[in-house]
Amino acid sequence: MKAQDVRTSFVKFFEQKGHTFVPSSPVIPFDDPTLLFTNAGMNQFKDVFLGTGTRPYKRAVNYQKCIRVSGKHNDLEEVGKDTYHHTFFEMLGNWSFGDYYKKEAIEWAWELLTKEWGLPKDKLYATVFKDDDEAEELWKKVTDISHNRILRFDEKSNFWEMGETGPCGPCSEIHIDLGEGTCNKNHICGVNVDGCSRFIELWNLVFIQFNRNEKGVLEPLPAKHVDTGMGLERIVAVLQGKNSNYDTDLFKPIIDEISNLTGKEYVGDKNQIAMRVIADHIRMLTFAITDGAVPSNEGRGYVLRRILRRASRYARNLDMHEPFIYKLVDKVVEIMGDAYPEIEPKKEYVKDVIKSEEENFNQTLDRGIEIFEEVASKLEASGSKIFPGKEAFKLYDTYGFPIDLTNLMAEERGLKVDIAEFEKLMEKQRTRSREATKKIFTEGKIGIADKVEVLLRKGDVLKTEFNPDLKQYEMEVNDETNKVILLSSDDENIDQILFSKKTIFYPESGGQVGDTGKLIYPDGEIEIIDTQRIDDLIVHFIPKMKKDSKEAKEIEKFIKSGGKFVARIDVERRKSIMKNHSATHLLHSALRKILGTHVQQAGSLVAPDRLRFDFTHPKKLSKEEIEKIEHLVNSVIFEDIELVKEYKPLKQALEEGALAFFGDKYGDIVRTVRIGDFSYELCGGTHLDRTIETGYFKIIYEGSIASGIRRVEAITGKALEKYLKEKEEEILRLNEKVDQILEEKQKLERELARVKMKLISDEIEKVVNSSDVPKIDGFKVVAMKVEASDIEQLKQLGDVLRGKIGRGVGLLASISENKINFVCIVTDDLVKEKGLDAGKIVREVAKITGGGGGGKPNMATAGGKDISKLDEVLKIFPKIIKELTQ
Repeated sequence: MKAQDVRTSFVKFFEQKGHTFVPSSPVIPFDDPTLLFTNAGMNQFKDVFLGTGTRPYKRAVNYQKCIRVSGKHNDLEEVGKDTYHHTFFEMLGNWSFGDYYKKEAIEWAWELLTKEWGLPKDKLYATVFKDDDEAEELWKKVTDISHNRILRFDEKSNFWEMGETGPCGPCSEIHIDLGEGTCNKNHICGVNVDGCSRFIELWNLVFIQFNRNEKGVLEPLPAKHVDTGMGLERIVAVLQGKNSNYDTDLFKPIIDEISNLTGKEYVGDKNQIAMRVIADHIRMLTFAITDGAVPSNEGRGYVLRRILRRASRYARNLDMHEPFIYKLVDKVVEIMGDAYPEIEPKKEYVKDVIKSEEENFNQTLDRGIEIFEEVASKLEASGSKIFPGKEAFKLYDTYGFPIDLTNLMAEERGLKVDIAEFEKLMEKQRTRSREATKKIFTEGKIGIADKVEVLLRKGDVLKTEFNPDLKQYEMEVNDETNKVILLSSDDENIDQILFSKKTIFYPESGGQVGDTGKLIYPDGEIEIIDTQRIDDLIVHFIPKMKKDSKEAKEIEKFIKSGGKFVARIDVERRKSIMKNHSATHLLHSALRKILGTHVQQAGSLVAPDRLRFDFTHPKKLSKEEIEKIEHLVNSVIFEDIELVKEYKPLKQALEEGALAFFGDKYGDIVRTVRIGDFSYELCGGTHLDRTIETGYFKIIYEGSIASGIRRVEAITGKALEKYLKEKEEEILRLNEKVDQILEEKQKLERELARVKMKLISDEIEKVVNSSDVPKIDGFKVVAMKVEASDIEQLKQLGDVLRGKIGRGVGLLASISENKINFVCIVTDDLVKEKGLDAGKIVREVAKITGGGGGGKPNMATAGGKDISKLDEVLKIFPKIIKELTQ
C-alpha cells in the first residue's frame, strides 16, 4: 500500500464514521507563540481541549505535518543513525470533542488496523493505564485481541498531560511485534522496553477526562475528549513490509536521487547514515520554509540553520563540496505534493533559500573543519579524549557550527565535547546580551512594569480600553469613570500617565508606533511623547519631571481636586501613521502578487515619516520589480477603495483568506482590515477610510537584513512631499554643480588651447629661424605639419607663421577627420614683387593629395584626401615655389 493510499484510506474510514476532514495546519503555528513548530496533530485543537475555543463539528480526522527536533519526542543526534527517528513526520489522527469516547476509539482503531489494513491480530498488543479498568474491559469486550496481549503500564507510558496543569487523561497504545531479527542481538525485547526495535508503538489513543489543577489534583472534566495519533512513516513501513522507514516510498525516491547526484551507492554505514540524514532533513526544510520559516540566528530560524548545516556536514561524507541539497526539493514535491499542494507553488523559493544557505555555510565550513582537525590532532597526540568547550564555542561563535555538529565530528574522532564549559561560555554571552538589552530598556520604558503590578493588585485599573476605529482625537479625562494616574519609573521623577478606564492614544503594537500628543489643563500642558501597552494597560509617557517640583505638585493638586484635563492626540502625526499603515497592507499584498506567495511578513515599522517592511524573499529585488510594486500599490490607491474593518471569529477570518502572522497570539474574535479584493489581513492598528487618502507611495530603499529576509522602506503623504522637495533641491544643486563643471571645463579647454597654440608657435619660430630653412632669392620657404583641431585654428597658426617668417612663403598642414587641411601664406612684399599667389600655390599642393582649394593671394586654404601624400608635399614644397618664381 502506497503512503498516499494510507492517508486517503485513513481519512475515508473515519469520514464514514461521521468525522469531518480538517486539513493540516502549517508547521509554523501562527496563533501559538509557545510553540516553535507544530509537533502534534492536536496542536490546532488545543483551544478546544483548554475550553477556550469551539468547532462546528464534534468529530475530526486529518493527517498533520509535524516537526520535532528536540525534547522527549526526538533526539536530533539519532536522526539518520537509526531507521525511525525523524525531524519531520506526519501524524494520522482522529478526534472526538465531547462526543464518542473510549469504546468507539478502541473499537474503530482495531477495525481499521485488522480489517481495513489487514495487520495480523496475533502480532498486536494493547497497553492501558494501570488504573484504567474501563479501557481494559473495553479491549476485551469490543475487540477480539488476545487478553494476554492487553498490558498495564504506569504514568510514564500510559498517562498523557498537556503540561504541569490543564487537560490530561489515560491513554491506550497499540504496539506491533515485528518479529525476531528486527532488534539488536542480545537485547531483551518487549513492549515499552527502552531501545527495543522489535515491539514498536503504532497508535496512541488518548482519553482526555481530567483537569490537573495548580495543586496537582485531578478534577473530572465536564466534557470528555478523544485525541489519537499514529505516525504515518511507521505504519507505512509496516504495511509495506519494510524494516526501515527509509526503505518506504516516502524516503526511497529521495535517497535514490541523492545517490544519483553524488554518484555514491546506498551501502555501508557512512553512506547510509549520510543519505538518511539528508533525506530526512530536506523534508523538514521544504515544509518549514514553505510555511514561512527562514534560516536565521534565533528561534525557529536557528533550528532550520542547524538542520541545514547538519545536512551540509553529512554531504561532505559523500564527497559533496558544492551546494546540492537544494536540488532534492523537486523530489520532495513530487512525493508529497498531492497530499500537501501548498509546497508546489513555493518550490523555487524554497530551493533559492536552501541554496543560498548552503553557499554561505560552505564558505566557512572548510575553515571550521580545519580548526577542528587541528585541535583534534593535538588532543589525539596528547592522549586526551575531551574536546575543550572553549574550542567548541569558538567554532559556534566564529564559524557558525551548531554544538550538535561539533558533537558529531568529535564523536567520529572518538572524542567527547566538554559541554559544561561550552554552556558556561554560552551563558556568559547570553548574560552580556541580557545586560545590553536591560540597559536599553531601563534607559527607556520598562520601569513602569513594577508600578503596573501594584495598580493591578490594588484593583485601581484592570484594563485600558482603546478603539482603533474611533475617529476621536481629543477627550476629557479625570472624571469619576476615567481618572488620571501619575506613575514613575524611579523614586525621584514622574514620567508616565495612566487613564484608569480608556484612552484615545494608540499604544505601540503590531509594528505601529504609539501616539503622541498633549494633556492640557488650565495652567499648562503636559507633552505625551509615547504610548505603550503593558499587559492590559495603556501607558502614556511624558518628559521626566521631579516629584517635588512646583509643576508636579500643581498637577497632583489639580488631579485630586477633580479638575478636568483635555487629552489631545497629535492629529497630523496620527494621520501620517494611518497612511503608512494602510500603505503597508497594500505593499504586503503587492509583494505577494509580484514576487510570489512565499512572501511572508518578517517584521514591520509603521511610523509617521516612513514605513518599513521586512519579508521573506531569497534575492535582491530588481529595478523592474520595484517599479512594478510601486505601480501596483499606486494603482490601488487611486482606485479609491474603501478599507472595511470588521470583527469576526478567528476561524472565519482564516477560512476567508485573511493573512495572519506567525508568532502572534490571536483571540477567538479578531479585527480584520479588507481593501477590496486586493488585501485582507488580521490587524488591530489604525487605518484610513479609503485608499485615495494615502496620496502617493514611493519605495526609497530595498536591501537585505538576514539570509532570506529583505527589507523595503517607503514613504507616503507629507513625507513623500518632503522627499520629492529634497530630491528637487538635490537636482538643482547637481545642475549648478554641472554648470560649474562645464564652465570650468570650458575655461580649462581655453587654457589648453592657449598653451597648445604657444607650443606650436614656438615650434614654428624654431623652424623659421633654423639655419636649415630653404631660401629662394633671399626669402624663406617653410613647409611643416602641425596639430590643429580644425581649419580655423590652422588659419590662426598661419597668421602666427606670417608674423614669424618676416619675408617668405609658408605651408602648414594638419590631419583632421582622416583628411588633410592646408593653409598657405605669402608675405605682402612677395605678392607685389614676385607676383606669388597663395591661392594658386595651395591648389597645386592640394592637387597632389587629390584635393583642391583657393583663397586670397596672401592666404589661402585647401583640403586633401590622400594622407599618404602629405610627407611628399612637404618635401617638394620649396621646389614648387621655385618653379613659380621663374
